[in-house]
Amino acid sequence: MKIFNRTLLLLSLALLLLAAVGVYSQRAMYIFRNGDVSQIIPVNDVDSIKFAIKSVLDDGSFSIENSRISVMQDTARGGAISYISLYGSGRNLVNIADEGRYVQQSYYAGHSIDRISEGQSPYWSPWSWNPIQAGDYMRNRAEVLAKSKTDTSTYIKCIPMLWDMDNKPAEATMEQWTSINENVISVRCRLTCSRTDDIYGEGVNCDQEIPAVYLISALNNLYSYFGNNPFNGSAVGSTDIVQLESGFWGIYDDEQNPFPSEKWMAFVDDNGFGVGVYSPDATKFLAGRSGGPGEEASGWSTNYIAPVCVRGLMKNSVFEYQYWLAVGELSEIRAAFYQIYNAD
Repeated sequence: MKIFNRTLLLLSLALLLLAAVGVYSQRAMYIFRNGDVSQIIPVNDVDSIKFAIKSVLDDGSFSIENSRISVMQDTARGGAISYISLYGSGRNLVNIADEGRYVQQSYYAGHSIDRISEGQSPYWSPWSWNPIQAGDYMRNRAEVLAKSKTDTSTYIKCIPMLWDMDNKPAEATMEQWTSINENVISVRCRLTCSRTDDIYGEGVNCDQEIPAVYLISALNNLYSYFGNNPFNGSAVGSTDIVQLESGFWGIYDDEQNPFPSEKWMAFVDDNGFGVGVYSPDATKFLAGRSGGPGEEASGWSTNYIAPVCVRGLMKNSVFEYQYWLAVGELSEIRAAFYQIYNAD
């Protein structure tokens, strides 16, 4: 991976030199982002080439891997998980089409209000206080304050961005402890609020995504266990994938759709391979697809899973939770979550 990135960097620098003398200044070129051939940036002029070179130099990759899986966090985007793959495969299972995707922390507090005059997106107005880890709707990115790593674990602290606002850092910090073992990614999250505003109100119970998980839409089947006998090996089942374009994600809460009583859901392909998320504090799940099936990491279409709990965050709240991701065949994913459940 390091050799691959170095080669791409040298190629990019060579293209920049050629552009400087006018050879390529009027022609479209492409530069890879983060060493991932699925993330291709078109560039059409010298300024764009300079920007693309900078994005390679500052790619923000913070990676850990073992003999089973590879994981990257993007330190240019608050440490959000930007890459999950089987070791050596090179296929990213995370959708990273914009800063609202990734696998990331996202929280809600207060009432939904109109802040369009302050730069709030009309598409996200009215909206509540919503700090997210990667960046905002205008692609302004969260600032990383601290980071450290070992061979199999990382720690990252960032100032998140308010999703609906243009370049408005949240009055909060997010911390994340990430580690890998076999085919499992363990993530502990902490939000520390330090709000001074008086515009949203306090103590409003809101759904919290614990976490927000955006995966490639090529994983075109959604599975879990939906019965009344959890963690006893009863058969899993698939469920229809609800399209966001129908009005909202699918809601799995035993009222609108059956609740995943083992508190995990997984998207897998037709061969049963994919990614699952287990979040033991969840009281319902949201899941579905935006767009069509069959797209990869940079595609606009995406799959989505969010385990959800209800919390009323105050201006000075500290909120923590833990979740796990597992990669592999559906049976491996479930077995990993059983092992975690039985260890508690």
